Amino acid sequence: MSKQTILGRVAQLAKANINALLDQAEDPQKMLDQLIRDYANNISEAEQAVATTIGNLRMLEQDHREDVDAAAEWGGKALAASRKGDELRGAGRTAEADTFDNLAKVALGRQVRAEQEASAAEPVIAGQTEVVERLKSGLAAMKEKLTELQAKRDELVARAKTAEAQNTMLDAVKSIDVMDPTSELGRFEDKVRREEARALGREELAASSLDAQFEALDDLGRSAEVEARLAALKSGRAA
Repeated sequence: MSKQTILGRVAQLAKANINALLDQAEDPQKMLDQLIRDYANNISEAEQAVATTIGNLRMLEQDHREDVDAAAEWGGKALAASRKGDELRGAGRTAEADTFDNLAKVALGRQVRAEQEASAAEPVIAGQTEVVERLKSGLAAMKEKLTELQAKRDELVARAKTAEAQNTMLDAVKSIDVMDPTSELGRFEDKVRREEARALGREELAASSLDAQFEALDDLGRSAEVEARLAALKSGRAA
């Protein structure tokens, strides 16, 4: 996978709006779990891409330093050869002087080539440095987003469990309201009161029956007393 593709995915995922994604999800918890897995995988891929890009950048920088050093070295050799040529030419040794001047030209040619290679590498190094920095920033944003996702997932699970417990309790309360056990208690209380009233009625009825019997006995007693007195009166007159 190219670093451009990784960079694009890093930017896209780092800018993802978690709340908007959750609003569109049928099962937010499952979606968060999948997002966490995707983020972890993409972070791993991005880290590999960043590591490769950094490695390439460091190689370019090393080559650039070598070209700069080589240019300086060939410049020094050209200067030394030129001076030797001037020295020999001053001594009248023209042929030898030409040889050292030619060596100076060769050294200068290699110096120019090294400088050109160094110059050509500089914009590439600058571009790669920018890409590396952007990738690093994107990775940091992705890792922050992953932390946010994990926290959001834990919060969501906790809220879901709380909501489930609340709904269970509300369902239980609702079923109790439908059954209305207080009405059952009221009907039972009415039954008890009716039984108590019936017992009181029977007790009162029984008491009235006893009173009637005692009153009948009293009537019989009075009647016998009357008869006895009547007999006494009659007996007295007869006497």
